[in-house]
Amino acid sequence: MKNIMEQPTKGGIKDFKRLKISSNTFANGDPIPSEYTCDGKNISPPLDIDQIPKQTKCLAILVIDYDAPLKPWVHWLVWNIPITHHIKADATLGVSGVNDFSTFNYSGPCPNNRQHRYYFKVYALNELLELSVSATFVQFEKAISDHIVAFGELMGTYERK
Repeated sequence: MKNIMEQPTKGGIKDFKRLKISSNTFANGDPIPSEYTCDGKNISPPLDIDQIPKQTKCLAILVIDYDAPLKPWVHWLVWNIPITHHIKADATLGVSGVNDFSTFNYSGPCPNNRQHRYYFKVYALNELLELSVSATFVQFEKAISDHIVAFGELMGTYERK
């Protein structure tokens, strides 16, 4: 079982094919526009996904903040997304799991103490997942670990004014 919490450069995920993830609203490492945060509309940003392998059956997305004070904080968890190269802003996709705000939808960046980094992780999976809509991150991680065929991420930052 591969640990999906790992950063791609630290082993595990580096063995997968690479997805190219981008957004027309922020570049990798740049600030996330406030529209996609708790200070704005709190909607998910648009994402572009390239280099999806042929054996992909669906996509999954995890948005996570590793700079949260107590533990990595899950902002969005969604799976069984039909294969697509473009996800629109505020899109309703696949099946959403429970994030760390105890909701089933995207909850944007909202750091309370300083700038945080937010990772938009996209996984290409070789099968649809049979998970309950109330699935948590731990259940999601276990379910996808043996089905990842490609992985990519986009990192954005946010600091409240």
